[in-house]
Amino acid sequence: MEQTREISALFHLMDDPDTEVFSTVSDRLLSMGSTIIPNLEHLWENTPDEAVQERIEMLIHRLHYCDLVQEFTRWKQLDEPDLLAGALLVAKFQYPDLQVNQVLQEVEKMRRNIWLELNNYLTPLEQTNVLTTILYNYYHLKGTEVNHKEPNDFLLNNVLESKKGNALCNGILYLILCDLLSIPIRAIPIPKQHILAYYDLSGGDWADLPANPMHRISFFIDPTNGQVYSQKDVETYFRRIAVPTTGHFFRPLSNLRLIQQLLEEFARCFNNDQHGYKHDELLELAAML
Repeated sequence: MEQTREISALFHLMDDPDTEVFSTVSDRLLSMGSTIIPNLEHLWENTPDEAVQERIEMLIHRLHYCDLVQEFTRWKQLDEPDLLAGALLVAKFQYPDLQVNQVLQEVEKMRRNIWLELNNYLTPLEQTNVLTTILYNYYHLKGTEVNHKEPNDFLLNNVLESKKGNALCNGILYLILCDLLSIPIRAIPIPKQHILAYYDLSGGDWADLPANPMHRISFFIDPTNGQVYSQKDVETYFRRIAVPTTGHFFRPLSNLRLIQQLLEEFARCFNNDQHGYKHDELLELAAML
């Protein structure tokens, strides 16, 4: 932990009541980057003043956030942004010191357990049943309705630890495993639902899907509990909500769009006076994508 004269001088001004002085101090400390975080943490531990501690906490948060902006920028610019990596970046907003390797190891265990039960002779529905059975029966993954009073339900690391998440984050975990296992399941933008679809890609790939690929979908999956729905079920739903079944609703969502949705929904957990800055930051990240 490096402590220079300039840093020491800036720290002595952390309790200055003049907001302009503190703003100048903050800007200078932020310009030093995340390498200064250990110094700020040490200062926090040795500061009895709660108001100053809050200022330090906000500075540390802003430094982590600046790093996260850069990480999201690099992720977005990849030719094929990885869904698992994107979900981990969202989790790092709340847990900047997240042990990513632990999450990766847990996902790999799940992938391997599913892979051991798969073979080339299974039908699409049998493949999906294997994945669903292991995820919801063996691992006892529970699904909940989207509740913005439960921010942890939006974070992959917490879902893996607690085995409980909302339809959006459970769906992302489901899709991560499908991608690792080369199972052609993607999320689709059906109104007011988080639904997955199994596509028939025989004789082509994702780029060959028609403008309206509804009839290339074998069935639909609810990631809350793994329940399978037919084309007829989905058509009935669209009639009930009085929305035409246009092709847009049956085209697979990109990983960028899924992570954007996750950020937007996660932001609503902080739509209050105390954490309004987190709400705004998460929407800023979503807008980047």
